[in-house]
Amino acid sequence: MIDAIKGKVKELLDSGDIKGFLGLAMQNGHVAPHFYQKGDDLEDMVLGDVDKPGDARYPLNKYLMNIAGEYPDDTFGVLVRGCDERGLNTLYTWNQLKKNKVVPVGIGCPQELADSCECSQPYPENMVAGDKAEGCDDSSVAEVDALVLSDKFSYWMDEFVKCIKCYGCSNICPMCFCNDCSLKCDELVKRGEIPPEIPVFHHTRAMHMVGRCIDCGLCEEACPSNIPLRTLYKKVNSIMKDQFDFQTGLRPGVRSPLNMLEPVEGKEG
Repeated sequence: MIDAIKGKVKELLDSGDIKGFLGLAMQNGHVAPHFYQKGDDLEDMVLGDVDKPGDARYPLNKYLMNIAGEYPDDTFGVLVRGCDERGLNTLYTWNQLKKNKVVPVGIGCPQELADSCECSQPYPENMVAGDKAEGCDDSSVAEVDALVLSDKFSYWMDEFVKCIKCYGCSNICPMCFCNDCSLKCDELVKRGEIPPEIPVFHHTRAMHMVGRCIDCGLCEEACPSNIPLRTLYKKVNSIMKDQFDFQTGLRPGVRSPLNMLEPVEGKEG
């Protein structure tokens, strides 16, 4: 699989179709993001630990926004999984990236990872390597939904009280691109209050991510308190699907029915 990806990236770089490629590399014994600019520099490229695609995850699209912002006239490539492609489609829709300036190089996640993430589409449409694993149902959401209302309330309150307000969830989220963060607004979430007022912090963020969450799971992985944030956002996404037949990023150019105003380019609408 890694050879197919390296071959594609080398072809894009050598032909000049892209100025650089944002992927992963093994550096000092760890997998880390790396920006490749020459086809001859791909020796250290990996897809994850021991080349397992998807198991070492970073918000590459978020890094790409920063690079593209500095070099708006250049075209860049980026490694994408299924959730990353949903992210790109959403960022195009919100004018955070220009589709004609991005070349995605897709990998399919293995079935084991798809099952672990409960991912509905664990592969991108434009896949260079990997298998098309089967999508999975949100069993974690079903378990919480099965609780009676009082137990459901207690479950989430017990989880939210663990929050230390580190902002890890929003800092790592590839869909958090607002210039002014509502989670840092005194009227909603008071600064200096740790833990934050329960459950205002996470309710505010969950509502703000309606129609934007791509179910990548990075927020939960970054949370030092092990709050099941992915379950929370999966629930939000399931409501959007059931009530509005909307799934974030699956249909390019289609915005959430709750966010229909035209955004200003480079800013959140």
